[in-house]
Amino acid sequence: MAKLTEQDILNWDGDDYMNADHLEFFKERLLQMQQELLHNANATANHLQEQEATPDPADRATLEEEYALELRTRDRERKLLQKIQATLRLIDDGSYGFCEDTGEPIGLKRLLARPTASLSVEAQERRERMKRQYAD
Repeated sequence: MAKLTEQDILNWDGDDYMNADHLEFFKERLLQMQQELLHNANATANHLQEQEATPDPADRATLEEEYALELRTRDRERKLLQKIQATLRLIDDGSYGFCEDTGEPIGLKRLLARPTASLSVEAQERRERMKRQYAD
């Protein structure tokens, strides 16, 4: 069968949830995301190595703030990269696409929006309610 597109996933209404074509589609999407994150990390490393020496304290402070912002962004991306790698392992072991709390299908539309989702919408909402409840 030909490669699935995002539109094919959205229009899917069969009984074979998370079939081989679906798994291949999401694996390719996750690998592409992983490549983008690794590229961004390399670009940041190169950018930080090209650090300019500026004698003006205001310019130096601006540069340091820009670097700090860039590093915070990369830290979030590092966490996402770990999640992507864990999700790729789920694809390999055949448990991708199913809620880790309930075992029910997460849903193709949710996975299109967030390929690293490990909870169904209902389970995610339940966790967030519990978190808010006990955070007070």
